[in-house]
Amino acid sequence: MTNPILNTDSYKASHYRQYPAGTEQVFSYVEARGGPYADALFFGLQAILKAEFARPVTRADIDEAEGLLPAHGLPFNKDGWELLLDRHGGHLPLEIRAQPEGMIAPVHVPMMTVVNTDPDFFWLTSYVETALLRVWYPITVATISHGVRQVIRRALVTSADAPDAELPFKLHDFGARGVSSEQSAALGGMAHLINFQGSDTLSAIVAARRFYHEPMAGFSIPAAEHSTITSWERPNEAAAYANMIRAFGKPGGRFAVVSDSYDLYNAVEHLWGEQLRQQVIDSGATLVVRPDSGDPVEVVSKTVNLLAERFGADVNGKGYRVLKNVRVIQGDGVNPISIQAILDRLLSEGFSASNIAFGMGGALLQKCDRDTMAFAYKASAAKVNGAWRDVYKDPVTDSGKRSKRGLLGLAKDEASGYRTVAVRDGDFQPVEGGVNLLEPVWRNGELLRDENLAVIRERAASAEPTVTP
Repeated sequence: MTNPILNTDSYKASHYRQYPAGTEQVFSYVEARGGPYADALFFGLQAILKAEFARPVTRADIDEAEGLLPAHGLPFNKDGWELLLDRHGGHLPLEIRAQPEGMIAPVHVPMMTVVNTDPDFFWLTSYVETALLRVWYPITVATISHGVRQVIRRALVTSADAPDAELPFKLHDFGARGVSSEQSAALGGMAHLINFQGSDTLSAIVAARRFYHEPMAGFSIPAAEHSTITSWERPNEAAAYANMIRAFGKPGGRFAVVSDSYDLYNAVEHLWGEQLRQQVIDSGATLVVRPDSGDPVEVVSKTVNLLAERFGADVNGKGYRVLKNVRVIQGDGVNPISIQAILDRLLSEGFSASNIAFGMGGALLQKCDRDTMAFAYKASAAKVNGAWRDVYKDPVTDSGKRSKRGLLGLAKDEASGYRTVAVRDGDFQPVEGGVNLLEPVWRNGELLRDENLAVIRERAASAEPTVTP
């Protein structure tokens, strides 16, 4: 699945015959047209360009496409692809500009623009839509993760002594098994790692090394699953827990144990809270109890209250209780709404958000699609016989699908914030002056911007609003 010619929608193979005679350039843009978030966190284009665009088209690719597309019912632009091979060495003659990765900007403004640099390849701008628009996925995951970050951050600022130190490990990525492919796990998992540093999606850790120069993007801890507990058999449940203490209960360490295999509240109150209590304390480690069934709000509340009764709690500088020796991680039924509800309940009961972390799986990496934020890739201008013309659609049946027109860029000023602006032909800088915030990232087969994940993380963090308790 590596042939760039076939990495498109079938119907696009016929589009080279459909543009007006004399077409020289087509200019397109990407935007999110709405959804539940007012702002979007831009991320993932660098990985897509490295994975999907860096390899040039080859003779073998052309031969494969020639054998497939006509049989599939479509014309094949053999002359065009052979010209690409001969003139450009198989590299795509495109200029792609984009928001800096990690930038947080409103929806409804351009995130990226694409234009061909060779007039014989006017058809290529639209041809690559399929591959490029998949950036919707890491952007959407990064935006969801960032939204949760703000919810948790507010709770920590209100109830924790060191909110900035705790925040990076408060939302853990449990989503690897719930996505459709390892590629999705890698892209979505990296997007989450812009906002947090906790992850069990190992593919994302590997991808961050390969695509974003990050030696170690995230961290995990030893943790039990149901099979490692239930294989001891029910009468030996306490022995299974004791084994976890022996194996991982080191001073300063942290380990998580799923505790609802049979009776969560008995496990918390009597097994952890009585039989094994002193072993947990003497280990010097922090035990993280994981409930995994039931109503998340009720279960977390009761679990935290039972642990407070058995292990005790200190009162921090903000007047909230913090459990001694133990914490809780909730990984079942976790989504942005339930996280807010759980935190509201804990804080109302006088417990700090320090006591809880969350593991988010399907709701983080899989419970989204291109329509979540209404992503679109649309042509907005075409140069025909030397003159640019506006290209747009304005369907009477759905004004929400009205597209932008003209050569577009992105600007920002103190008065109006981020806004779409008209740009000049050639340098694509704003007609009215200033700087186009959509920076060149790709030109004629060359990656022009290759950033480290640390830089992108800092950019995203610097755009966060101030939170006061």
